Amino acid sequence: MLIRSISGVRGLTETHLTAESSVVYARALHQLLPEGVIMAGRDSRPSGEDIIQAMMGELTQLGRTVIQCGIVPTPTVQFMVHNTEAVGGFIVTASHNPIEWNGLKFVREDSTFFHPNECERLFELVDANTELPDSGDPGIIWPEQNAIQKHVIACASLKCIDLNRIQRRHFKIVIDAVNGAGAHALPVMLESLGCEVIELNCEPDGEFTRGTEPLPENLKDLCQAVTSHSADAGFAVDPDADRLAVVNEKGEALGEEYTLVLAADGYLNDTGKSEKFVVNLSTSLALEKLAEAKNSSVTRSAVGEINVVNKMNEIGSDLGGEGNGGVILRECHLGRDSLVAVTMVLNRMSQSDESLSAIHKLLPQFVIVKDKVGLEGLDPEKLIEDVNNLFDDADKNTLDGVKFTWDNKWVHLRKSNTEPIMRIYAEAHTTKDAQELVKQVRSCL
Repeated sequence: MLIRSISGVRGLTETHLTAESSVVYARALHQLLPEGVIMAGRDSRPSGEDIIQAMMGELTQLGRTVIQCGIVPTPTVQFMVHNTEAVGGFIVTASHNPIEWNGLKFVREDSTFFHPNECERLFELVDANTELPDSGDPGIIWPEQNAIQKHVIACASLKCIDLNRIQRRHFKIVIDAVNGAGAHALPVMLESLGCEVIELNCEPDGEFTRGTEPLPENLKDLCQAVTSHSADAGFAVDPDADRLAVVNEKGEALGEEYTLVLAADGYLNDTGKSEKFVVNLSTSLALEKLAEAKNSSVTRSAVGEINVVNKMNEIGSDLGGEGNGGVILRECHLGRDSLVAVTMVLNRMSQSDESLSAIHKLLPQFVIVKDKVGLEGLDPEKLIEDVNNLFDDADKNTLDGVKFTWDNKWVHLRKSNTEPIMRIYAEAHTTKDAQELVKQVRSCL
């Protein structure tokens, strides 16, 4: 199984994404990027070391110098491209896919992920598999030991937060890094913000001891640790640490949808300006309702980080993200970033003496239900067509699959960019109402 999309490439490492096959992607990347240095990093999956070494070996043979950041969050590689002379980069990661998978994400010179047309061109070059002559002057691999520290310093220096106010609170935080790429970065980030840090799953060995996505059902150990340590909050990331989920002081998972809402609430409180937020079609209505109440607006894009980023650039937005816990802040770099997210959530927590549960209650309250359908033997386009006319009393959007929206609820059916599944997301004021929307869509499939 190999999945190629705007999210890069993901495949089973035993059969489809091996060190040998990844060399072809290095060759294609070399042909697409302008002359110059390439930034590289990986998540903690054991299979990642052979893949990154094979790709760097090929790139140096072709005359490229590669800066090797090691095991670092995906956003750290993007940040390093943004703040150096690098002309692009790649990250060896399968994000939230299980351990038997790995993947590749490709970064442009402007530090954003490849645009859809660039992904198509990359895959064309891979399929052509043209042999390239070795450079007469091979490049070198340059180890970068301080990428995480540089990223942390940038996040602690954000103009949209009050660092001293956060540090004065000495928040007690439990961090669950799922033994992934954020295992060192997130504790260091929290310590720089003056927090007392309790580490959970913070060995970057790729042993994912819980479900890889930071969903409530995978955070039971974190919830228990928050209450047993009397912590102010718990934070959880996925294996490549671009997404953040939050647990309140009662040991209740707020759902990753509320990460961006908390960050945006603090941002609006401190900046005092109206903002044009950008989110994808599957992101909670909670941000929309918050924005309406604070003289701001929300524009929606197709699902996929680069689609959000491109829309942010199109309308001049400074803050956006995705409802999966991804916060994108232009001031740092244009990519989902859990280090930015923890900084902005703690900034919101520092704005009052209220507990995180009390702050959450002040936000618009919605419940999102996430379901999926395997695609084996099915035609995704046919499934979307079957649902297309299901509701005649809702606004319909066909930008990415099909989405039906009412004033206070919605349901969205779309093909995943990262797994061989169809996703069915629904949101309403109650779980029951959201589940009913999912049920109605399922009845058509």
